[in-house]
Amino acid sequence: MKPVNLVLNILWVVFCGFWMALGYLVAALISFVLIVTIPFGIAALRLAGDALWPFGRTTAPKPTAGVGSAIGNVVWVIVAGWWLALEHLVLSIPLFVSIIGIPFGWANLKMIPISLMPLGTEIVPVEHAERARVDDRRW
Repeated sequence: MKPVNLVLNILWVVFCGFWMALGYLVAALISFVLIVTIPFGIAALRLAGDALWPFGRTTAPKPTAGVGSAIGNVVWVIVAGWWLALEHLVLSIPLFVSIIGIPFGWANLKMIPISLMPLGTEIVPVEHAERARVDDRRW
């Protein structure tokens, strides 16, 4: 991990990462209690890890995702996605007010799409995503 990403991740945890991860953990607990929504709970735990330590990672589409992921995303938006996206939006506003918080505000806004539609995507290190894009260009 690059030193800049490490510093940004530590500051992120202090300013808003803990609260974001806590929101995803609550969504996971609710999903696990409802039993039918256990796959959503697993996705929420994955997102909690990304919300806790986001810098140096990005999202990439899963090649194996299909119609089930799309249907699951619709259910997810209704059950938990909208309030998690709202949490990202609300937390980004005070971060934009301070100069040091601007990168964290942008990071919060970048996490809104995955908080709304987590199924069918995976969280990968940035290096893997860049390498995959370079490999795609060769073809």
